[in-house]
Amino acid sequence: MLHEAKWVWWCIIYTRSVMNTIGIIGCGHMGSALARGLVRAGYTDITVCDVNPRALGTIASLDVTTSTDPAAASEADVVFVVVKPDVVKTVVSELDLSPSQTLVFIAAGVSTEFVERYTEAAVVRLMPNLAAEWGLMAAAMTGDGIDNELRELLSNVGIAVEVNERNMHTATAVNGSAPAFAFYVIKALVEAGIEGGFDPDDAEVLAAQTFKGAAEIVLQSDANLDELIDAVCTPGGTTIEGMAVLREHEVEEAMMEAVDATAERAAELSKEVANE
Repeated sequence: MLHEAKWVWWCIIYTRSVMNTIGIIGCGHMGSALARGLVRAGYTDITVCDVNPRALGTIASLDVTTSTDPAAASEADVVFVVVKPDVVKTVVSELDLSPSQTLVFIAAGVSTEFVERYTEAAVVRLMPNLAAEWGLMAAAMTGDGIDNELRELLSNVGIAVEVNERNMHTATAVNGSAPAFAFYVIKALVEAGIEGGFDPDDAEVLAAQTFKGAAEIVLQSDANLDELIDAVCTPGGTTIEGMAVLREHEVEEAMMEAVDATAERAAELSKEVANE
């Protein structure tokens, strides 16, 4: 009986290791962030490919297999294709993937339907962000290839929500590009702190930690965003004066315009790829 229990446990471990084989094609900012995040989460069977050896050099310290041949990643259970939109077709077409594999592609403006034409694998469209490196990714995903194994894998590098395909252009802006928007606002706070007399390093820590804490409150609290704003804006206090300035300058409208511009560019890329 004990021998049987050991055998069952070994089978469980073996099955997990098989399901955890990962290939990443494209070692730019997002591909390398994903590789670092997965290694940080404990994944060990990872192959990272890029035709540029210098790109692979950025992850030289990671315990992963590297190759300049994309085919080296084609045996993995989950294959991430993280390349520019205009080369997705070429890369996917050259991969000999089977229906038992999952192809997760990360490319602005490229539809699931488009990629499905060039592979037999189950296809998932993912729009993550660079915080995957630290296990704090925010991602949107869509596609028939989403299963519990993929959900578990992605949960180890952050949060992934399932959305309709038509929402993916907006996701490109709201969670894919928005870290840059957040960095921009944090930078403005840092500069304001420096102007007010702070040491630059202290100003950066305080501004960044404030955004980190505010984001965590949004995720953990049952209150809505207007309620959270009101909780900080004591009548007759200091915060309400600052909020009045932000509203006067229509910061909310500017952010909406930034999201719209990003989403529109994603839609343009989609048309360009479809016409290839």
